[in-house]
Amino acid sequence: MISYTRHPQFEKDFKKLLKRFRTLEEDFETLKRFAIEPHHTKNLPTGIVPVAGYCGEDYATCKVRKFACRSLKGRGGSSGLRVIYIYRPSCKRIDFLEIYFKGDKENEDHSRIEAFIRNITQ
Repeated sequence: MISYTRHPQFEKDFKKLLKRFRTLEEDFETLKRFAIEPHHTKNLPTGIVPVAGYCGEDYATCKVRKFACRSLKGRGGSSGLRVIYIYRPSCKRIDFLEIYFKGDKENEDHSRIEAFIRNITQ
């Protein structure tokens, strides 16, 4: 079983997006159950890719590129929502760092990723 934690900045991002996309909470739970867990436990291809330059021996920084949000009707997995998280296989833990809509922001916040990695590797 994988344990999940949400970074405080992730919570802030999530609440902001939840105002625009009302189904986000349910869709996020579906994402964890049917995409993230199968990707890490069964190595299934699920639209999750590593973030280049931010993976180490004890952790992997990943980006969810296929996130189906029902509030964005007709777009399916190409909703434009992105989730950035760090997976630590030794303790089967996922730390959610960032969620954003590509219409608002083009790429992930590299400084946020670097700061979190510094904290877990010290």
